[in-house]
Amino acid sequence: MTEEGSDATEGAAVRKAGTAPGPPVAELRGAGKSYGTVRALHGVDLTVPAGRVTCVLGDNGAGKSTLIKIVSGLHRHTEGSFLVDGTPVRFDSPRDALDRGIAAVYQDLATVPLMPVWRNFFLGSELTRGPWPVRRLDIARMKETADRELRDMGIVLDDLEQPVGTLSGGQRQCVAIARAVHFGARVLILDEPTAALGVRQSGVVLKYIAAARERGLGVVFITHNPHHAYMVGDHFAVLRLGTLELSAGRDEITLEELTNHMAGGAELAALKHELAQVRGVDVHGLPGAAELGGTAGVTPGG
Repeated sequence: MTEEGSDATEGAAVRKAGTAPGPPVAELRGAGKSYGTVRALHGVDLTVPAGRVTCVLGDNGAGKSTLIKIVSGLHRHTEGSFLVDGTPVRFDSPRDALDRGIAAVYQDLATVPLMPVWRNFFLGSELTRGPWPVRRLDIARMKETADRELRDMGIVLDDLEQPVGTLSGGQRQCVAIARAVHFGARVLILDEPTAALGVRQSGVVLKYIAAARERGLGVVFITHNPHHAYMVGDHFAVLRLGTLELSAGRDEITLEELTNHMAGGAELAALKHELAQVRGVDVHGLPGAAELGGTAGVTPGG
């Protein structure tokens, strides 16, 4: 697989700046989800336009997983509305979401490590030939299709027969992305794709996120890492305790401000004040409330 210039420090170069957003493919309006008396998500507004990368950030327990489950059809929302192409929907299963062009790529990638790359590419959707009931796998066509689709995404593998488990983490992520694109995804949800990767492999994944955007997909990039998000993101949403704390376009927020929001600016400012009361703790080098709060041009969420 060709990886020149794929390290994370070059990720910003693959971002196409200044492009106008396409029409919304998926949209949440005041959406929320309750499990009995537990409210996991509340009042979330999120728009996923075609040809844009929408980054959703948040700490553990912020509501990112619940949001993914709603958009991918695993769970139904219990408040607000969910629209696809401007039409309200209530999916009963992930298959319903796939039929409307919404695909999720999870951290486990839903691959079988010992199976060849081409088998994993068509896993569950194998091509067959011949008359029923003696139809058999059309191996040649599946190999040709997998190779073509991977190359169209800029992924070049020398041997499609190699087990997918022998690929690097970044390569496996890219195979999963290309698979989703081939099977008609218009909205691609990526669940922490760089979480377990090093700097170089993270750069590989970020490059293909940008490639998916250039093909006109609406990408929802779920991540803990504001630096990765800022390299490819067009819009940023920060969740905290199930609500939308921040919603801002790229031209409305800096990386430092995004990092501070992700880190919990108000909480850190309060922590600095508390630490100042402890003897022997030097807080002069820590950011204060002025540095951590008050991001200009940013729309806070509910």
